[in-house]
Amino acid sequence: MLTAERDTPPAPDWRTLPAAQQPDWPDDAHLRRVTDELAQLPPLVVAAESRDLTSALARVAEGQAFLLQAGDCAESFSSFSAESVRRRLQVILQMAVVLTYSSGVPTVKIGRIAGQFAKPRSSGSETIGEVTLPSFRGHIVNGDAFDTDSRVPDPDRLLQAYHQSAATLNLLRSLTRGGFADLNQVHSWTQTFVTGTAQGQQYKALADEIGRALRFMTACGVDTSSLPTLHETDFFTSHEALLLPFEEALTRVDPLTGLRYASSAHTIWIGERTRQLDGAHVAYFSSVANPVGCKVGPTATPEEVVELCQALNPDRVPGRLTLITRMGAARIEDGLRPLLRAVRDAGHPVVWACDPMHGNTFTSESGRKTRRVDDILDEIAGFFRAHEAEGTWAGGVHVELTSDDVTECLGGSHEILDSDLATRYETVCDPRLNGRQSLDLAFRVAEKLRERAAG
Repeated sequence: MLTAERDTPPAPDWRTLPAAQQPDWPDDAHLRRVTDELAQLPPLVVAAESRDLTSALARVAEGQAFLLQAGDCAESFSSFSAESVRRRLQVILQMAVVLTYSSGVPTVKIGRIAGQFAKPRSSGSETIGEVTLPSFRGHIVNGDAFDTDSRVPDPDRLLQAYHQSAATLNLLRSLTRGGFADLNQVHSWTQTFVTGTAQGQQYKALADEIGRALRFMTACGVDTSSLPTLHETDFFTSHEALLLPFEEALTRVDPLTGLRYASSAHTIWIGERTRQLDGAHVAYFSSVANPVGCKVGPTATPEEVVELCQALNPDRVPGRLTLITRMGAARIEDGLRPLLRAVRDAGHPVVWACDPMHGNTFTSESGRKTRRVDDILDEIAGFFRAHEAEGTWAGGVHVELTSDDVTECLGGSHEILDSDLATRYETVCDPRLNGRQSLDLAFRVAEKLRERAAG
């Protein structure tokens, strides 16, 4: 656990440093009024929960658990409902059961949910025809409709994001502690459109095995009703912490330790576009005691990654830092191995997770941003090969998905073609795996975990 007394000097105040990917708020006084109000609201999560996650991630860093971090590309104000939250949790629980049963180690479950509203953009503006407007930066900032009024950043959206996150967290806690996550329910977690597929049949066979195992335990005299781990689960929340005024407003001092915690989520991460060592995001992340993540792309050098480890986890606390690689299928194996060696040799106890989505994005012939499922799976395979070659632990995957029957990523066992993309292309930002593709990915990762265990 992080301690209040540290040998290293405190991080500089993020306000004095350049902050990338910040909206051009039209009224600073309005923004201050909103952040002052946020500062008075209850925390979304408490410090003890974040410490529990640090402990769980420490087991991942030590090779004793596997991380599944998954959820929406960008949460929406317009499509929010209790049913959508339940379905997203459902597909993550399905994937976690597949991974845990296959690997024999616990799966740490973190959702990109209850706060994943802001999105970085490669350009501050976008042009359609002869009209140029500010880019859509997520519903926490502005609207996705392509008109002038929608694209004006509105600080009141920060409050709406807070309240939607609070409602989502309340429901997630009820579901994961109130019987929905009971292992006896594994059959009921399959979405209707997955049931008749090859993935659905494979999942049903696994669920049948789990059911038989539970019945065997009961027959042997084990009172499974008294084992809470069979009936409820730990589920944590995360988001990319882009909007530093929002994060600072929700930062709280833990009365037990005296440490500062970001109370907006159990864990937050820095994106590829905001991980500058002399930037505001690294400074803010260095000032909070939550477990944190940092995306690492193909331009990252071994020296830079070691410096990020030192800046974000100077006390070398296991579970404090997750490095999330996003390199692309063609680059992952050769690009990752020097980073693995450098971090290992420097003695930093990080969790390594693979984001196989962002390095494999392209624009299809039909003009839609998409990803190929085969490229996603190839990057995961390369991630495992790189770790095997270096003798390090391939700790987890970080994926963008939805439980809905969308057509946003090409391929999969129920193949989606370029001509199919327009059928149900519903994302407000990046293309996501649908429920079938997500389950297929879980089984493919499970194969890698079994191969690693056998080796």
